[in-house]
Amino acid sequence: MRSWGSEFKQFVLRGNVIDLAVGIVIGAAFVALVQAAVEDLLTPLIAAIFGQPDFSRLSFELRGSVFEYGHFLNALLSFVIVALVVFFFVVKPMNALTSLAQRRESPDPSTRKCPECRSEIPIDARRCAFCTSEVIV
Repeated sequence: MRSWGSEFKQFVLRGNVIDLAVGIVIGAAFVALVQAAVEDLLTPLIAAIFGQPDFSRLSFELRGSVFEYGHFLNALLSFVIVALVVFFFVVKPMNALTSLAQRRESPDPSTRKCPECRSEIPIDARRCAFCTSEVIV
């Protein structure tokens, strides 16, 4: 019987766990970088263009409670930038690679799709094994 220590060590040293940890650390650093860019560069630039004070400090008071909606606007802007970067630099390239890989796969000439359930059946089958409908040969 193996000890839990060796099992944990084996789990931690798997490649996908290490890759995930590296991805999380890099993602956190990227989010911090985007937040700094938004707070220190983009927000003051927008404020200078529209002649408003730094909108990260915008707030209103209601019955003694202060609502800092400017800070929320900064967080929302950071989120949108991170989402756009992830979409254009991760999702779009992965979708392109997936569609390219699917185009390269040649269909199997020994099978065809059932017209009823769209399952793969042998090309000379008279009846679908999945939905039992008759298939014209």
